[in-house]
Amino acid sequence: MKWLVSLCGAGLVLFALRDLFHTLWHPTRHGGLSRLVMSVLWRTARRLRARRRVVGLVGPLAMVSVVSMWAATVVLGWAVIYWPHMPGAFTFARDLPTAREPALLDSVYLSLVTVATLGLGDIAPAAGWLRLASPLEALIGFALLTATVSWVLEIYPALTRRRCLAVRLALLRDTAPTPQQLDNTAGALLLESLASDVVRVRVDFTQFAEAYYFHDGEDRASLAVMVGYADVLARHGQSATRTDVRLAASLLAGALRDLAAVLDQRFLRTGASPPKVFVAYAADHGRSHAHP
Repeated sequence: MKWLVSLCGAGLVLFALRDLFHTLWHPTRHGGLSRLVMSVLWRTARRLRARRRVVGLVGPLAMVSVVSMWAATVVLGWAVIYWPHMPGAFTFARDLPTAREPALLDSVYLSLVTVATLGLGDIAPAAGWLRLASPLEALIGFALLTATVSWVLEIYPALTRRRCLAVRLALLRDTAPTPQQLDNTAGALLLESLASDVVRVRVDFTQFAEAYYFHDGEDRASLAVMVGYADVLARHGQSATRTDVRLAASLLAGALRDLAAVLDQRFLRTGASPPKVFVAYAADHGRSHAHP
C-alpha cells in the first residue's frame, strides 16, 4: 500500500513535467493544463466590465498561474511520495521530535524545502532509495526555476515582433500607398518584407501560443487591429503590372492565409475565411478591425 501511494505521487510529478515540456519545449507547444488555465483566464477577463484594463493583466497573470500550478503539483507529488515512509525512513534533527507534527505536514515541508533547493537538513532521508530520490527533486526544482526564467525571456521578443509589425502596418495605413505607387521595385521589396514579418508572427503563435493572451496596448501597436491592412496591401500588389510585385503580393497573401489558419485552429475556431478570422481576432481582443 505504501508503494501504491508513492506511485500516485510520482504520477503527479510526471504529469507536471509533461505539461511543462509540452508548454515550453515541444516544437508545437501544445501544453494541456497550462493552455486550459490561460484560455479560462482570458475568457473570464473578457466578460468583466473593466475590459481593457483587466485584459492587459491576463498574459502575465496567466504565466504566473501556470508556473505556480507546476510548482504546487511537483511539491504535492513529492510530498505524496514521502508521506507513506514518514517518519520511519527519515532522520530528524535532535530538537525536532518526530511526533510533533502530522506525517503529511512533515512531507509537504520536506518537499517544499527540497524543491526550493534550500537544504535545511532538519529532516533528511535515511532509506537508500530516498537518499537518491530527494536530490532528484532538487534538480527538478532547479529545472523549473530556469525554465520559468527562459519562458519569460522568450515570450517578450515574440511580443515585440508582433507589435513592430502592427506599428509598421499603421504607418503604411497613414501613408495610404496607392496600387500605382506599389507597382515598382520598392513596392515588391515592401510586400516581400511584410510577408517575412507575417511568417515570423505566424511561427511565434505556433511556438509561443501564450503570446496570444497578451494585450498589445494602443491600437497602433495591436496586430489584431492592423492585420487587415496587410490584406489590403496584398490586394493592391496583386493588381500590379510588374510580375515581381504580383509575386511578392501573392507571398504576402499566402502568409496571411497561414496566419489566419493558425489563429483559427489554435484559438478562435470559427472555421471562417481569413478576412472573417481576422475580424474575429480583433473582436476577441476587444478591438475593431482596421479599415483602409
